[in-house]
Amino acid sequence: MERDFRQLADLYKTALLDNVLPFWEQYSIDTECGGYFTCLDRTGKVYDTDKFIWLQNRQVWTFSMLCNRLEKRSSWLDIAEHGAKFLANHGRDPEGNWYFSLNRSGQPLIQPYNIFSDCFAAMAFSQFALASGQDWAREVALQAYQNVLRRQTNPKGSYNKAYPGTRSLKGLSVPMILANLTLEMEWLLPKTTLDQVLEATVQEVMTDFLDENLLYENVAPDGSHIDCFEGRVINPGHGIEAMWFMMDIAHRSNNLNLINQCIDVVIRTLNFAWDQKYGGIYYFLDVKGHPPQQLEWDQKLWWVHVETLVALVMGYRLTGRSDCWKWYQKVHDYSWSHFADAEYGEWFGYLDRRGEVLLNLKGGKWKGCFHIPRSMYLCWQEFEALDQAEKFS
Repeated sequence: MERDFRQLADLYKTALLDNVLPFWEQYSIDTECGGYFTCLDRTGKVYDTDKFIWLQNRQVWTFSMLCNRLEKRSSWLDIAEHGAKFLANHGRDPEGNWYFSLNRSGQPLIQPYNIFSDCFAAMAFSQFALASGQDWAREVALQAYQNVLRRQTNPKGSYNKAYPGTRSLKGLSVPMILANLTLEMEWLLPKTTLDQVLEATVQEVMTDFLDENLLYENVAPDGSHIDCFEGRVINPGHGIEAMWFMMDIAHRSNNLNLINQCIDVVIRTLNFAWDQKYGGIYYFLDVKGHPPQQLEWDQKLWWVHVETLVALVMGYRLTGRSDCWKWYQKVHDYSWSHFADAEYGEWFGYLDRRGEVLLNLKGGKWKGCFHIPRSMYLCWQEFEALDQAEKFS
């Protein structure tokens, strides 16, 4: 692949605006009950009507973000408001904690058993408040963010199944998402809060969870390793996604050392997790090479690959490192040739190890209108910046 940044920018732009977004605009809107359908088969047909709070909020975020950063398109704002009103009416318990799932009409199905629903609510309503100018949405965003800060050291609360005191672990997912969420909330937060939270999350991710340029999914509270299934697991997608969050923060302060450290982690993770036989990035691995407990460990997932594309092109733009570009080419070729659905639009989510489509859904309980459109937008913007820099160099 030649470094034709203009062509690549156009590829991602066209994919986002003419392929991915129209799929969700056409098939996902529940005009009768509010909110969105996310369980869509390959052609966009609804196969289940339950509504998952993560995905409802993520779709509000996606359309609000595009209004804020790309174009104040009334149809996008209408779609965001459609979901936001449904969530504001049905998404929380009486204490203000966000449920995990609802039925089609908005009755709760699964209790608010961790803080990730609150994380995505804060992200969604922050962007929607910015796009719409509505004060009630701002209040929802801030309340959800305070929930996250309050519960970050005990994210599952009373729903934690672990026996206390025997094997205490903390997960990478909390500080990494808090870092990204806090950047999303920048316009709403006092600078002291913003700086304190960002500094703490960078410190925790890059110190407690990082060892020999691999990010562990779980460590002891002091950052030490525990030799058990959970303590040995490497989630390559999480590690790589966390690194572009860290790069995003580092770029704000022009911290080139941190940016290069993040790229080193991305490259080390890819060397560790790339399937040398069939291509693609493994879903889970055991750091010592033992059999992982996740039976789906060798599947190839959409979000892992598109978040890797974002990390690599961001790293390349910020540093010009050749190893970023070499890996970008490799991951690009695999991703676009295996996940993109040329016939019906959008991208497949789940491939088997050989790269064949395992489930031909376009959305479900975990896949919605988020990772694909976000990555298309971010890669488009990165290549636009590279193209402009090349023209004026």
